[in-house]
Amino acid sequence: MSRTRCTVSSGLVSACLLFQATLLIADDNPSKERTSPMVQRQRIGLTLSGAEHIVSRARTKAEEMNLKVNISVVDEGGHLIAFARMDGTRPASVYTSMTKATAAATMRTATGPLPPGKEVNTHLSLAVERAGSASGGKLTTLYGGVPIVVEGQVIGAVGVGGATGEKDAEIASAGIQSFMKKLAE
Repeated sequence: MSRTRCTVSSGLVSACLLFQATLLIADDNPSKERTSPMVQRQRIGLTLSGAEHIVSRARTKAEEMNLKVNISVVDEGGHLIAFARMDGTRPASVYTSMTKATAAATMRTATGPLPPGKEVNTHLSLAVERAGSASGGKLTTLYGGVPIVVEGQVIGAVGVGGATGEKDAEIASAGIQSFMKKLAE
């Protein structure tokens, strides 16, 4: 872009600004090559097969722990790919598992009290829960939502509901660990 300096003298400010604006428009030549790509070509996506593998291994972990849970696997945008409701789980935990998975995928981090890794800020955590309510249940500060990260990209998340938050997170992590091990083969 050309740089032009205008000096201010009796009433020429408007003309100077108009001249600079004209230079900016003229410099925005649509025939120039773009410096950033218009599409992402190297993206990794979670398949139904991958999601079913995670559900299967998470369910096995829950059975080993003698727990009955709901397991949700979503894509990077929080859309459901696979779900399992073990016999005897609480009906409300269905939605809790989906919310945990959606929050972990869209926030790109494990769910839990806020701020993560520090002394819990109860007011902040409650405010997020309220925001989650207002947004249709897309946010939560409950443990049990874990993102699935492959080659530095969040490709989805697992949400587990039905046990304590810590146990839900352990079950979700077991499913993801098995998935990652299978990917490495």
